[in-house]
Amino acid sequence: MEKVLVTGGCGLIGQHICSGLLKKGYEVIAVDREESGYNVGKLNYSSVECDPTDKNTIAELFEKNKFDVVIHAACTVDNDMGPIVTEKQMSDSASIDKFIFRYAMTEEVKKFIMLSTEQVYQFPKTREPIREDSDLKPSTNYAVLKYSSEKALVSELQHHKEVICCIIRYSPVYTLNFTDNLVAKITDPKDGSLFVYGQGQYGFQFCCVHNLVDFILCYVKNADKTSLSGVYNVGDKLLTTAADIITFMRENHRLGAVLQKTPAGAISKLKGIFGGSKEEKTNYRYLDLSKVENNNMLDKTKASKFTNFRWDIHNTK
Repeated sequence: MEKVLVTGGCGLIGQHICSGLLKKGYEVIAVDREESGYNVGKLNYSSVECDPTDKNTIAELFEKNKFDVVIHAACTVDNDMGPIVTEKQMSDSASIDKFIFRYAMTEEVKKFIMLSTEQVYQFPKTREPIREDSDLKPSTNYAVLKYSSEKALVSELQHHKEVICCIIRYSPVYTLNFTDNLVAKITDPKDGSLFVYGQGQYGFQFCCVHNLVDFILCYVKNADKTSLSGVYNVGDKLLTTAADIITFMRENHRLGAVLQKTPAGAISKLKGIFGGSKEEKTNYRYLDLSKVENNNMLDKTKASKFTNFRWDIHNTK
């Protein structure tokens, strides 16, 4: 039985990763600030509560266990961070990332998977899909945090080229009950009101948590050579439209009045209206109106070799 360490294993994303691994027959140890209770009592599962900056506890975990796989899901915004990513969180992340990377490599793990973000990409001016080799330009605090983690991991791997390593750049996540990222796309950041342009037939790239978990499970099981190391884009197969979000929220949750605004063609007149706001640089759920018309999506061709992205807003659980 292979043993897997999941950092941030009790957050929204981490607890689903742990659950999937347990179902596939792995022994799982989750480390997080506090236990969520989601996997408590399940066979071959245990958790350790500690702050991400508690290097002594993390070092003890590596020294007492022989991990085959490490999945680094800590410091993801949808786990235990609030919507505003602070300078302190960025500093803490940088410190503990390097420590975990070095410990994992020196303890000779076979595979290392790190969760990053699509926000590291430079926003394209065309509607071409964003590929793994597209230009990078992290601008939000969260994107800078994760890109720094990526670079630290790549640097450490230079000395441990036998480790199979995967960096996952994924889109904002959701589940049936976690809808913050969905609602953010129909919320005016200026006054908090809900709105839609025209009939809402413009789309956003999201990632159902279950698509992310499916990819991770398939990679852990099937990535058997270092040539499969690299960056992978992960997200839903198709875009989710604003109209989809409104219908989903009304069918499954409460949703107040949604204002219908001028059709999408007029959005260009609003470009830059919030450009000078500090929130735009720190709030990862910020709706940048200048991007609404582009309908950009990730190219998931590379990741699709491992799994079929079968979950979306219509069948999420």
